Amino acid sequence: MSEETRAPSRRSVLGWGGAGLALGAAAAGGTVALTRGGDHTAPAADGGAAVPFHGDRQAGIATAVQDRLHFAAFDVKTEDRAELVRLLKDWTRAAALMTAGHEVGEGAFGGLPEAPPDDTGEALGLRPSRLTLTIGFGPSLFDGRFGLAGRRPGALVELPKFPGDNLDPARSGGDLCVQACADDPQVAVHAIRNLARIGFGKVAVRWSQLGFGKTSSTTPDAQTPRNMMGFKDGTRNIAGTDAKALDQHVWVGPEDVRGASAWLAGGSYLVARRIRMNIETWDRTSLQEQEDVFGRDKAEGAPVGKAKEHDEPFLKAMKPDAHVRLAHPDSNGGATILRRGYSFTDGTDGLGRLDAGLFFLAYQRDVRKGFVPVQTALARHDALNEYIQHVGSALFAVPPGVRDKDDWWGRALFS
Repeated sequence: MSEETRAPSRRSVLGWGGAGLALGAAAAGGTVALTRGGDHTAPAADGGAAVPFHGDRQAGIATAVQDRLHFAAFDVKTEDRAELVRLLKDWTRAAALMTAGHEVGEGAFGGLPEAPPDDTGEALGLRPSRLTLTIGFGPSLFDGRFGLAGRRPGALVELPKFPGDNLDPARSGGDLCVQACADDPQVAVHAIRNLARIGFGKVAVRWSQLGFGKTSSTTPDAQTPRNMMGFKDGTRNIAGTDAKALDQHVWVGPEDVRGASAWLAGGSYLVARRIRMNIETWDRTSLQEQEDVFGRDKAEGAPVGKAKEHDEPFLKAMKPDAHVRLAHPDSNGGATILRRGYSFTDGTDGLGRLDAGLFFLAYQRDVRKGFVPVQTALARHDALNEYIQHVGSALFAVPPGVRDKDDWWGRALFS
């Protein structure tokens, strides 16, 4: 759209942070009304892959794992339920636009010079890059501020303190979370930045984490990625196309959430853990010990005594404290989770050591039958514990998808 045809609006003066974002009237026109000037303006970037935003399930769970992550947990500052609902609606519209490669609101330029633009602009000219945005609700959101205490699902528990945990409260918890995954880090950062800007005064970022180098895959036909310790990770992860396994282990069924918590049916539970790796110690460990710790060889990723990565492991051939042996479903009553973790490196710790490790993300149908029993076994006996420490933790209930342009994040919860 040319500069001459962009008409100023009241929203241009108020910005996305004012007067309930001044979107009520525009919303009636659907998503197109939230693009520049309310017409069929071209996306911020033509071409490039876009993952559909609307659907029965939220994208970013079974979706093929992208290369980059920006994860943010938010504290809700407003105590007005209607204001929170308004924010969730505005976030949903902005998310639908950004995942399609569009700018937020009326765009990054062309409005009144006296007002801040709707979009921060750093994704202009970039492709959608398979951006997905996935929201979750933490246990603290159900504390009574918004009349939701009776709608808290049974599996949205406070995670137990596991042996060896050294959790930083400033890197744990949160009322809300948004997981932004994309193949371009700037696209992911742009998405979180704009949601935080839209939410200014109503929510505040509690903590966030950038991630690179996916450490798990939902596409088992692709090459298995490696973690910061140099080992392949996620070999036995659930495939995003395995509907039976997803229904059994990932998606919350109607029978799991009857009554007031039925809003979560079709959703999932997300555990986020920031795991610091003692990189320098690991790098001075012998190759044999490294392989014994994991229970796989470093070159191929084959389990002990096997030739290929995907060969069925013989658990008893591994050392009793081998990571693979302890984490395997056969060692945990069949407990299975879907992993979407990422590596991170956040500079140094002031002592010359890399602040690096794994930002572990796991989706499951019931955390009490998934992450908790597996992590309990690992925390007690895993040989890998000598080289890692869990320093951040959070749990979120992830609602089902946004079905169409009239739906919004959390609608069933707040209805």
